Amino acid sequence: MVQPLPEAYRLDPADPRSPTEAQWAAMSPEERARVVAMLPSEGPLELEPPPEGDPHRIAKTRTADTLDAFFRRIGRKIYISSELGVFYPGEPRFSPDVLAVLDVELRERDRWVVVDEGKGLDLVIEVHYGGDEDKDYKTNVERYANLGIQEYFIFNRARLNLRGYRLPPAEQGRSKRTRAYRPIVPQAGRYTSGVLGLDLFVEGNKLRFLLGMAPVPEAEELIGKLETALRDVLLHKQEAEEVAAAEAARAKAEEARAEVEAARAIAEAKRAQAEAKRAEAEAARSRALEQELAEARAEIERLKRGL
Repeated sequence: MVQPLPEAYRLDPADPRSPTEAQWAAMSPEERARVVAMLPSEGPLELEPPPEGDPHRIAKTRTADTLDAFFRRIGRKIYISSELGVFYPGEPRFSPDVLAVLDVELRERDRWVVVDEGKGLDLVIEVHYGGDEDKDYKTNVERYANLGIQEYFIFNRARLNLRGYRLPPAEQGRSKRTRAYRPIVPQAGRYTSGVLGLDLFVEGNKLRFLLGMAPVPEAEELIGKLETALRDVLLHKQEAEEVAAAEAARAKAEEARAEVEAARAIAEAKRAQAEAKRAEAEAARSRALEQELAEARAEIERLKRGL
């Protein structure tokens, strides 16, 4: 039986959606590139919630930055982004607070188009503060499960609690709209993420991460450690420079003392040489006087004998 051709793709600016898999398969590489470029990376949609203020912004930014910096430091290939427009085939666009995708190219993106990337999201973290609870706790739980997103966490910044969901292995291969999450049961307040390989927990008003028993440092903590290390390096450098300067000064003083001693020794040698010359001259004069005296005495004796 001949398969019917897919309906031609058209972008609806009021409800921008990615092409279906069948439409994507029927496109040439040039057509695909044009479609991806047409999909809006941002812009108001009726389904998007209103802004929730600084607590919401700071929490999601801190979470995304902490995860991105951590995985880059350890060299693990996990793409992390925040508020990125995500397009599943034929589905309305959505923009998670934080998203993670395993084993994809780490580069800057304006949007995530599943048919173009060849992969959907592996994890979503939503920060709830003052928006629609039904969206985060009901709509997204059903929607993200149907899309096959392996894990979904909700950090309630207002109530300072956390909730997590995971697709069981048997659910991950099932068809769309038949999948369902199971709640992640916390252990001592820690929710384990198989996608990240980390535990999530709430500390004060922050969402934090643990690798084993070691907290994953946040950007401010890393900056503080780097500043402390830099201060230590500068202090050690200053101390080393001061020690080197003192050693150089001591060496120069020793050299000056040696030069003075050498000059003194030369002066002493010259004085000794002069004394020797004076002594030799005195001895010569003494010999000359004795000779003259002897000659005078002899002349006196001779004159006496002539009288």
